[in-house]
Amino acid sequence: MFEKAEELKKLFSERIKELNEASEAEKLRIEFLGKKGFVSGLMQELRNVPNEDKKEAGQKINEIKQYIENSLAEKMNDLKAFEEQRQIDLAESYDETMPVMTDLGSYHPITLVRREVENIFLSMGFTVEDYSEITDDYNCFEALNIPKFHPARDMQDTYYLSSNQLLKTHTSAAQNTILRKYKNSLENGNPIRAIFPGRCFRNEKIDPSHENTFFQMEGIMVDKNISISNLIYFMKTMLSEVFQKDVTVRLRPGFFPFVEPGFELDIQCLICSGEGCPSCKNSGWLELCPCGMIHPNVLSAAGINSDEYIGFAFGLGLTRLAMMKYGVKDIRLFNSGNIKSLSQFTDKSFTRPE
Repeated sequence: MFEKAEELKKLFSERIKELNEASEAEKLRIEFLGKKGFVSGLMQELRNVPNEDKKEAGQKINEIKQYIENSLAEKMNDLKAFEEQRQIDLAESYDETMPVMTDLGSYHPITLVRREVENIFLSMGFTVEDYSEITDDYNCFEALNIPKFHPARDMQDTYYLSSNQLLKTHTSAAQNTILRKYKNSLENGNPIRAIFPGRCFRNEKIDPSHENTFFQMEGIMVDKNISISNLIYFMKTMLSEVFQKDVTVRLRPGFFPFVEPGFELDIQCLICSGEGCPSCKNSGWLELCPCGMIHPNVLSAAGINSDEYIGFAFGLGLTRLAMMKYGVKDIRLFNSGNIKSLSQFTDKSFTRPE
């Protein structure tokens, strides 16, 4: 018994010298002090020791157990101190002139599409505006001609917050703010031309073509002589620039309280070439751009004379546009965080036009 105890102590002393990581120390502790460890084995052999020697043998086992515990604690402190010093040395030895890694990351496909569309509209004289993801009931609904208890509110599946605010369900929530911002320039003879991209939220069932978190881009143009022809021109110009080819679109009537008349601009599914697939719900078409002429009540809510000025508005689905541009069949990929899938989208250099 006593010889085994000394051999165990010697074995532990040799093993602990080899430790370099905290995880290895934990394994060593379990090996020697665990329920099935070496020390437990000695305790079980204590029953075979003569009665007159049991007290001394028990003391010897406790002594070794204490030695192992103290040694492990000291070793852990040493490893911790070593790691802290290593981090300090790394920080002090950092050289900012070293070349960067050549294996660069990539932009998210929605970011690529967003920047591309922004540049297209900037080249056509539009400004790019920003808007909060959290807004209030007035801007998201009432200022858009959607009063309380209006049936259109049921279409939004809104996430309401405990602060009596909400997560914006569409980028149209920024219309009132942007119209008010440029109202004076409109009166000075300068048309309002603005786009405002952003993330939107709706409590929807997720499937290959629907997400509860998605990206849109709202666009508005207001002046004295605006027509539906202007709206169609800007939409077709934008789509042809994005896809670098003519695309098949259709304009059909649509109801939105903040435009009159309202339309749905659909694009023929580029994934199945109009034959039908899960991405377009086997219809061959994908809803891309609800649009129309801004309702007079919306202009009036922003303090703009609706008898003198008119304009159009559109809500472009950036997430669905990215699906079509890159041939992504399932919208859920964009929010999946799957690095392997998302890294295939290569970086492009985008510059703002002067």
